[in-house]
Amino acid sequence: MKKLFLMGRSEAGKTSLTQALKGEELHYVKTQYTNTSEDTIDSPGEYAESKCFSVGLACFSFEADVVAMVQAADEPYNLFGPGGRSFILRPLIGIITKVDSPYANIPMVRQWLINAGCERIFLINNVTREGIDELMEYLSEDLPPLTLQQAKHRQALGLNEWDPVPD
Repeated sequence: MKKLFLMGRSEAGKTSLTQALKGEELHYVKTQYTNTSEDTIDSPGEYAESKCFSVGLACFSFEADVVAMVQAADEPYNLFGPGGRSFILRPLIGIITKVDSPYANIPMVRQWLINAGCERIFLINNVTREGIDELMEYLSEDLPPLTLQQAKHRQALGLNEWDPVPD
């Protein structure tokens, strides 16, 4: 299973998502420091909310196989600008949580994540576990190993290791 790094605003549902992915009962826990487990890295929202701490997001992204920008469907504003993809050298996905909120604006949040460079977007409800199976299936797909020559060829083409090579 790919190791998933979660970043997003405080109360976006990152910690609840890690609990839902493990099949645990949801309970509120304020993430005060970066929690690393076998398959997830859960960062405090303050890392994404503060310019002083945001460098930590780039550092932790190197420990993961996949980076996820997590935003609640009822987010009042967007933290991730169009250049958010530039410092991430891993597949970048978007996760929209709280899709059942009466204040949800999924099309707007989806567009924010697309603008930030997310390659794929998952709609998740941590309480009902809607969308968890689809995310788990994505995380269980293994990337094919590359030889050094294949990696050099992709790099010469300006591709990431997970991008398909054009014919």
